[in-house]
Amino acid sequence: MKIQDIPQTGKLGLTVTWQGRNGLIRRILVTPANPRTSEQLVVRGLLAQQARRFDALTDAQQDAWNVAADGYQSTPTLGQSGPLTGLQLFVRVNCKLGLLGQDLVDVPPVSPQFPALAPQNLVITNTGGAVALKLTCPTSPGQNTVLRASRPQNSAVRACRDYRIVGMCPAPAQGSADITSLYVAQFGTVPVGKRIFVQASTMVDGFESLPREFQARVPASA
Repeated sequence: MKIQDIPQTGKLGLTVTWQGRNGLIRRILVTPANPRTSEQLVVRGLLAQQARRFDALTDAQQDAWNVAADGYQSTPTLGQSGPLTGLQLFVRVNCKLGLLGQDLVDVPPVSPQFPALAPQNLVITNTGGAVALKLTCPTSPGQNTVLRASRPQNSAVRACRDYRIVGMCPAPAQGSADITSLYVAQFGTVPVGKRIFVQASTMVDGFESLPREFQARVPASA
């Protein structure tokens, strides 16, 4: 239920509170389901693996990560954030590299300059029942354009927070990058009338640019 109280987040007794889109929300604390999907297990395994890797670094390497981390802030909660620790930065960078099949690093990368984002728009077509999702790309996305997407949403939805990595943006053909197979592999068939959300960002040395969001509604068969 929505409440009026001092801004807060987290567990308190038998309740849990969080900042919703329209104010503070509080509900009874319930232990969430743990389906242990393959995606969850991969991420958990990477987190544990990178924590062990950091522990095995030399003192000089760990100190270098601690110094580098001082320039990066944690995700704000209730308007507050703080500098990352060396361990947190090391895990964050290497988990992203690991998820995308890229080489892991022991030395903190220099803060990158991100290239311009190639995808500019999401276009969905339905030709004779064959739905295609394509990103308009006037320029090449290169090898480091990360794509995230959501499950099909109801047509009235205009904002989405639940994204999953579906892969890297493929090379465009005639100005469009076909992401249909990436989407279907993650979420299954694309239903007519639903709204699809896609995010694109560029990644350099484990650091990502701010994402750009695209959305479009799946049309009826033409």
